[in-house]
Amino acid sequence: MSEIKEVIRVAGMILLGIFVVAVSVPLVLAAAGVTLGIIGFLFHVAVVVIKVAVMLAIGYLILVGVRAVLR
Repeated sequence: MSEIKEVIRVAGMILLGIFVVAVSVPLVLAAAGVTLGIIGFLFHVAVVVIKVAVMLAIGYLILVGVRAVLR
């Protein structure tokens, strides 16, 4: 069980890192005056990362619920 916790922790850190990059890079590029196309693409990437994180969280909650029911 501790291996699963470690995998989930590492996956969470990776998703958080991707989210931070996807959100902060457009802000920095906007401050530098780079075109809106790149900013829109990176914003889209941030939205996709949020959706993936939410889906993983829901899946984890379902897994924990099923495990609790089976005990």
